[in-house]
Amino acid sequence: MTNAPPPPTSAAQSARTILTRLHEVMPSRTNAQSKLNQVVHIIGECLNSEVCSIYLLRDGALELFATRGLKQEAVHVTRLGLGEGLVGTIADHIETLNLDEAAAHPDFSYRPETGEELFHSFAGVPIIQHERAVGVLCVQHSESRRYDEIEIEALQTVAMVLSELIANADLVDSEAQSHATSTDQSSMRLSGQKLVDGMGAGVAVFHQPRITIEHTVAEDIEAERHRVYAAFDKMREQIDRMASQTDFGAAGEHDEVLETYKMFAYDEGWSRRINEAIDSGLTAEAAIERVQQRTRMRMRQIDDPLLRDRMHDLEDLSNRLIRIVSGQMGTAARMGLRQDSILIARNLGPAELLEYDRRRLKGVVLEEGSPTAHVIIVARAMDIPVLGRVKKVRTSIRDGDLMLLDANNGTLDIRPPQIAQDAFHAKLQASQKRRASLATLRDMPAITKDGVPIDLMINAGLREDVTAMDLTGAAGIGLFRTEFQFLVSATLPQRERQQRLYRDVLDAAGDRPVIFRTVDIGGDKPLPYMNMRDEALSEENPAMGWRALRLSLDREGLLKVQARALLEGAAGRTLNVMFPMVSEPWEYEEARNLFISQRAWLKERGKKLPNAVRYGAMLEVPGLIETLDLMLPHLDFLSIGTNDLTQFLFAADRAHPRLAERYDWLSPIVMRYINRVVKICEGSRVTLGVCGEMGGRPLEAMALLGLGIKRLSITPAGVGPVKAMIRSLDLGALQAAMPSILQSPTSNPRGQYQSWAERHDVDLGITD
Repeated sequence: MTNAPPPPTSAAQSARTILTRLHEVMPSRTNAQSKLNQVVHIIGECLNSEVCSIYLLRDGALELFATRGLKQEAVHVTRLGLGEGLVGTIADHIETLNLDEAAAHPDFSYRPETGEELFHSFAGVPIIQHERAVGVLCVQHSESRRYDEIEIEALQTVAMVLSELIANADLVDSEAQSHATSTDQSSMRLSGQKLVDGMGAGVAVFHQPRITIEHTVAEDIEAERHRVYAAFDKMREQIDRMASQTDFGAAGEHDEVLETYKMFAYDEGWSRRINEAIDSGLTAEAAIERVQQRTRMRMRQIDDPLLRDRMHDLEDLSNRLIRIVSGQMGTAARMGLRQDSILIARNLGPAELLEYDRRRLKGVVLEEGSPTAHVIIVARAMDIPVLGRVKKVRTSIRDGDLMLLDANNGTLDIRPPQIAQDAFHAKLQASQKRRASLATLRDMPAITKDGVPIDLMINAGLREDVTAMDLTGAAGIGLFRTEFQFLVSATLPQRERQQRLYRDVLDAAGDRPVIFRTVDIGGDKPLPYMNMRDEALSEENPAMGWRALRLSLDREGLLKVQARALLEGAAGRTLNVMFPMVSEPWEYEEARNLFISQRAWLKERGKKLPNAVRYGAMLEVPGLIETLDLMLPHLDFLSIGTNDLTQFLFAADRAHPRLAERYDWLSPIVMRYINRVVKICEGSRVTLGVCGEMGGRPLEAMALLGLGIKRLSITPAGVGPVKAMIRSLDLGALQAAMPSILQSPTSNPRGQYQSWAERHDVDLGITD
């Protein structure tokens, strides 16, 4: 074997050499096939690669269009389906492959007509148009070696130029080039993930029209660089002005979101990468798109939802920058919403959402999106319903289509018939009336018909969530998720910042109690700035992995800082602190002792401290029940976390789409387990409550009260319906019926509780 050729001196120099030669080929009068034949020779020579091939998407398959090094008789004969072979895998996943031994890859598919058995190494990059792969550019070499990173970057840059050549020559499937939406006039329903509650009706408006990059190869590199500098200045000015003018009526975590967003806008690394792309010979628009394509490919390879969300912010800024530099500024926000509208986007950044007229924006539908994304935090503050993870939304809808968004049920009706419109508006009107009637209960106590008081509290996690206590008449905050501050921050929140948040929350709560849960991070909520990504990716089941109290005890400094922030933030008040995911009594004792030691440390330094500290634990790990009697003397309160508890009881991932609706909270397994907990706690001084989605549904909440639960901590939206149920309930009659229900469950336990409620005129609200 011969020694592998040395890689080119730099990606920019190599790409510029190739682009210079391609610039001579592209305007020539020869046909497209002749141009592609010249292209593979140019790339092969410049990268010292024995093979260079171009596959293009035609008739639904990737066809070998041109090659240097493989057998010429394979051209227009060798075809691979999307997902088939290495070439099909690259196109299907829109990813780059760089292999020192191609045949060892599980997706390798041998094609004897090509003569490729002589070549070991393989590298390929997708040729992308409108975020879809329309072809693959690949190189091969007989020597077993991985291609250098600068060679891969050069290939990716050249693939952009090929995209322009292919588009102009009309070489690939028209449906692959266009992003045309369906011409179907029929109604249809799409489903997705509820990200922000609510319902809304309006016409479809696409957030961003397609920006066409007409020229990829630069005539004057310095001129392109100055265009980018000017665009950066204008974009940063827009972001600064938007951040200064935005007003939610109250400070909140959305302010921190915008600060993080501004940090991305001023990131020097991002602007440097764009400059490097310009150095390779690309125009300003193509350079921004080139960097954006790399970001998208990285996003597809990242499982960490938090990191993906942060990259969405960068993509949002890239879209803004490319619109500025190209002069194509016509977003839907800039043109203005003329009527009630539902916004459609692949994804959306927080700043882009803020540009819309809130009076006419009735909802947002995203092809991607996640609950932890920055835009969701802002949308919640704006009270705009959001539905995410809606597949094919941008190819199923046309501008101006009437749409009915029901984020509560995770559905989107497109071009609905009149009967569906009437039903939707009736439901919306009933919901609005119901909300109005429930609002009249705000100042009424949560007391059952037979005079039993119930502590009805809310779950919170953001500063602005605290206002929901006043809006709903809740008795306090039964679960304040402190990790939200960590999740929306670009860096680890310092003690002073944490302390300020906790103090503000307690100030807003006044005399009402607030239970702060220490950070529940790790597992499916890793923080990139704490180097947790590797641990998260290595966990097969993050929900049962290195997270919550386990992580906090291992990283003691993290918990110490939070303990001091909570203790100082609660100075002069009662501090209620709760530890998540306690598995054994010693974990609770270790965490409690850490708080006690930090309290003593602060006292020695003359710091102001809480008047009292009450300690509690969350019961989420089912096995804890076996030692619960040992913990009771050391506990002030106990909260059953139904979300994690039920998934652990059933060994069923609650995020799994096939299992999400499989197991019922009203199953005898759940109900009998909670009943055991109630019996163990009876006679102790421990206050027992439930926090989680289960308690926020009237029927489930009724069943919990029947077991003896007297404290519920639920979403703010659930307070009104649950309070209405409580005030219509004869608790004594229900508790008398519970032993029979628990001892003789039917195959339809939900029906048992539903029937009892109907017979006793319990107000369960509107049911679907």
